[in-house]
Amino acid sequence: MISDRMAEILRALQTSDWPDVAGEVAETLGVDGIAISAGSRPGASEVLWSSGAGARAFEDLQLTVGQGPGPDCLVGGTAVRVPDLGLTPAGRWPALLRETPALSVRAVFCFALRVGAITLGVLTLVRDAPGRLTPEQDGDAGVLAGLLTRRFLGLGDAWTPSAGRPGAPSDPALPAPALHQAVLHQATGMVSVQLAVPLAEALLRLRAYAYGNDRPLADVARDVVARRLRMGPDPSPGQSPGTSNDPGTDQSPGTSTEPSRGPSPDPNPPSPAADED
Repeated sequence: MISDRMAEILRALQTSDWPDVAGEVAETLGVDGIAISAGSRPGASEVLWSSGAGARAFEDLQLTVGQGPGPDCLVGGTAVRVPDLGLTPAGRWPALLRETPALSVRAVFCFALRVGAITLGVLTLVRDAPGRLTPEQDGDAGVLAGLLTRRFLGLGDAWTPSAGRPGAPSDPALPAPALHQAVLHQATGMVSVQLAVPLAEALLRLRAYAYGNDRPLADVARDVVARRLRMGPDPSPGQSPGTSNDPGTDQSPGTSTEPSRGPSPDPNPPSPAADED
């Protein structure tokens, strides 16, 4: 169950325009700043949106040193809550903790932006004073992370505030999120095998193709599953993106008929991070 105030914020975030609700979100969650970053691995994330100088400074620091609750959340796919940075063991994030005294941030709460088993980014909440989130604030933050994931991936209205309320009628005009995600998961796996890349990167490739071609992500996923579309590998020098060197192939931009390859193992597999509460 989410709070009434967060339900109103989520309704506003599902409009066609991106509303300026950062202040309301921060106040509702009892924090001083918010940041949203996207990326498939630590050190390769990009800050998409932030509110508050402290949140942006903390995100920049994590990106610079490559460690912290945000990277741990991205690798582990689970929430990382640090109610008091000053009590964090020095050996956990040594480079980060050496620099945090110069910042105003004293508490950090990170929530994974996930689609199934794939983590694509992190919602980070920062507070200038130590302290835990209340159970209601924690629940609100988790639901907000879910909506932001769908918003940034272009998955459509896969959730409505009324859906989380007992007895609320369902809206038959809304797409079925389970069907969207099943097709997306299947397409992501196919692209991962075709390009020999991790699942997170395969999903980002699908999202980039959908955005670049002004198409819904779900439509692109269905085309991949139906084998009407095949993602092309990174171009070699002198070759345009999304094309193949096979002269006998008739292709459209962004597709390829290169034979499938099995996924190559990650030479440096990340170790999962424990959830800190």
